[in-house]
Formats: sequence, C-alpha cells, structure tokens
Amino acid sequence: MTHNKQTKAQAAKRQHAYEARMAAKQRKRDRTIRMTAIILIVALVLGGGLAVILTAINANREERAAAEASAAASEDAQVELESGWAVSPEPPDPSYAEDRTWTATLATNQGDIEIELDGAAAPQAVASFVKLAEEGYFDGTGCHRLTTAGIYVLQCGDPTGTGTGGPGYRYGPVENAPEDDVYPAGTIAMARVGGDGESMGSQFFIVYQDSTIPSDAAGGYTVLGQVVAGNANVERVADAGTITGDTDGAPAMSVIVNEVSVS
Repeated sequence: MTHNKQTKAQAAKRQHAYEARMAAKQRKRDRTIRMTAIILIVALVLGGGLAVILTAINANREERAAAEASAAASEDAQVELESGWAVSPEPPDPSYAEDRTWTATLATNQGDIEIELDGAAAPQAVASFVKLAEEGYFDGTGCHRLTTAGIYVLQCGDPTGTGTGGPGYRYGPVENAPEDDVYPAGTIAMARVGGDGESMGSQFFIVYQDSTIPSDAAGGYTVLGQVVAGNANVERVADAGTITGDTDGAPAMSVIVNEVSVS
C-alpha cells in the first residue's frame, strides 16, 4: 500500500472510530435524559413546572451534544504523519503549481465543497495546498473556527483542531491579496499570524458571505482560489452558529474534512 493510501485508510479509520464513539455517547445521553424525565414526571405530576423543566433538559442536551461533537472532532481529526511535507522544514517549490488552475474537492460530513485553485496568481500557496492534499494531510481534520459577524469565514486545515497546528514549514510573503480588502463570498484564502506575512502553513478559510478584512502590517491575506460549488453547505454551518453562541468560536455543527482530492 502506498503512503497516500495508508494515510487515507488511517483517516477513514479515525472517522469511523469517531462516529462510533459519538453514537455511543448519544445513546448514553438519551438514557440519562429519559431517566431524568421519568423521575421528574413522577415527582411533578400535575405540577406547573414540568414543561419548563423538560424544555431546559432538551436545551442542555443540545448544548452538550454540540460541545462534545466539537471536542471529539478536534481530538479525532489529528493527522499523525511522520514523513513527507507534513514534517518538511521547507515548503514545496511554487513552480509545481504556477501557471496552472487546479480543481479540488473537499469531501466533508456536511457535503462536498468544490474549489478552483489559481496557481498563476498564488503559486506558493497553491503548491503547498496541493502537495499537502496529495499526501492526505487534510483527511480527517476538522474546521475549528467560525466567525459570524464583521467577517464571515469558516477556518479549516489545522490537524490539531486548536488553531495553532500546521506542517513543519511556514511560508510567505502574501500573494494575490485584494487591494480593496474585500473578499467576496466563495473566496478561499490562507490564514496567518497577524502582522506576519511569513507565517502561512496549512490553515485556510472559506468566505461564505462578502467580507471586508482589513490589511495589517504584512498586507492582506493570500487568495488561492474560489468555491465553485458547495458554498451552501458552508452557509448551513454558519446558520447554526458557534457552540457558545458567540460570533467567533468553534462551529456548533461540526465539519470534518474526510478527504481532499485534487486534479
């Protein structure tokens, strides 16, 4: 079995294990909810507070389920690669991607997201994304951040799910950033550390609604491509909001990237 096939098999195994564990947790929660409801019904028969209590139980159940799903996704989505670009100290050569348009499909548990990558406009970023994808780096990873006010993005590409992970290398400078700081819906751009144009790695964000993202000392954000199909899947995740209800945080509807294929 080739390294790429081994990686994909490992990602599939992690995904299956994750789904089985979440199903078991759900069954346990359901049993707890049923027993609690029975006890309350017995204790509060004909009591006016029953409806309020049961409503609170259901709300707490949904909050716990969302929180546990996100935590499990962050834990189970970690990709443990010990060779290849994941541990390389230097990024792929931009010549691999320049002057070419690539097509990529992000197969997620919320539906496929098809994107086009512009190797002519952002050769370094596209070369990095394609090489990592070809080695299965993104397979089984979770999207860890959602913003729903000011800017409208879903951030993915971190195998640790913490917002701090990435391959062994970092690269820059910023490529193909819009001069007016406007990132239309469907834009795929690279995340980086504020003020540091040499800090890009594997994390990227999908703009699901037109956003103005101000430039900083390093400039704007590298635009490497556009969504050509599936932006509605990202919008559905955005509509569900974050786990905490804040405008910036882990998405309440977990997004697992099962596989990224490129051609």
